[in-house]
Amino acid sequence: MKLSHLVLWRLSLALIVVLSVWAGLFYMAVMEEVNDEVDDSLEDYSEQLIIRALQGEEMPAANNGSNNQYYLYEVSKEYALSYPQITYRDEMVYITEKKEEEPARVLITIFRASNDRYMELVVYTPTIEKMDLQRAITGWIIFLYVLLLLVILLITMWVYYRNMKPLYRLLGWLDRYRLGHPNEPLDNRTTITEFGRLNEAVTDFAGRNETLFEQQKQFIGNASHEMQTPLAICRNRIEMLMEDDGLSERQLEELAKTHRTLENLTRMNRSLLLLCKIENGQYMDKHAVCLDEVLKHYLSDYQEVYAYRNIHVEMQVTASFCVEINDSLASVLVTNLLKNAFVHNVDGGLIRIIIDRNVFCICNTGNEPLDGIRIFERFYQGTKKEGSTGLGLALVDSICKTNHLAIRYFYEKEMHCFEISKSFQIPSSSLQ
Repeated sequence: MKLSHLVLWRLSLALIVVLSVWAGLFYMAVMEEVNDEVDDSLEDYSEQLIIRALQGEEMPAANNGSNNQYYLYEVSKEYALSYPQITYRDEMVYITEKKEEEPARVLITIFRASNDRYMELVVYTPTIEKMDLQRAITGWIIFLYVLLLLVILLITMWVYYRNMKPLYRLLGWLDRYRLGHPNEPLDNRTTITEFGRLNEAVTDFAGRNETLFEQQKQFIGNASHEMQTPLAICRNRIEMLMEDDGLSERQLEELAKTHRTLENLTRMNRSLLLLCKIENGQYMDKHAVCLDEVLKHYLSDYQEVYAYRNIHVEMQVTASFCVEINDSLASVLVTNLLKNAFVHNVDGGLIRIIIDRNVFCICNTGNEPLDGIRIFERFYQGTKKEGSTGLGLALVDSICKTNHLAIRYFYEKEMHCFEISKSFQIPSSSLQ
């Protein structure tokens, strides 16, 4: 979720709670004021009626054409003492002129008259206007509530985006930044202290990364040169020792084993250095390469080397599989898959190669499926083969990732298949 969306969501939630409470309290305060004004009017009218009743003056008609109307009647002492002297109510009352019930505000007053009599005065006024006022107030509160909420959110988001521009410029620069390549300097002038410190931290961090990257590249180059030379010298010395006629058969066997171990170590060293170079992005010189053409260049050599195993190769090429890739990496990718298909095949087995515009697939016969998750891990070997370093498929996986290719392993019809496609969507099975 974007930061702006998260801020908008949380701010909306907080404002809805705060403004809802405010709207409720405001409505209650307004209605309290309205009821207070109505009650004051009823109290004034009730006082006039009580004064007239106590002075023995003639009472006005119960319905005198005004909104206020009344009933006056005598009650028992027990009734008068059991109820409050003044009571306010909202009730439905019967309006004689209209011959229907309407909502009204009612004031009930119990007072003591002459001759120790108790009288109850009921004064009421219809609240039709009050209900209209309530509806009007409610409508305006809702309107102002929604309007205020939208205005606050819009102003907040405008302020947010205006003040967060330096962050978005920094994120854009980081998206375009490529380690080991010429990068444009960060131009992100801002008066905000925190963003200024962030810009400095990012540029310092990028500079340290560039320095470490160059040091790593230099180390890999030096290691590639310095380690290969002593390994080659050791192999040559062992070969010279093996030419000595005075060695016994057992000594020759031990020297041969040592020689094979050094060869494996040399290959492993080259593969690890190649992996480091690939992951460090040192093969950035790319152009269109058709893998089927690279395959044809190496296929005959491998067929000659493994001719003693009677492995048959079957090709189904419907279109060229061309990608943007470094020449050297394309050769490593194809030769590792091709070698894997020969080395891990069975005698008299089959290699099936399927190539079209979007898929490059090499399959070889095998007895049982491999671990599809760990197959591309470094040094993982399902079945140990002589001379295998366990890095071939790791190299293939690393090359595919750095060149935006997808590779997957599947076992189908007693064949191990490695399928390369031009997208990270899992393609349908290529084996028919």
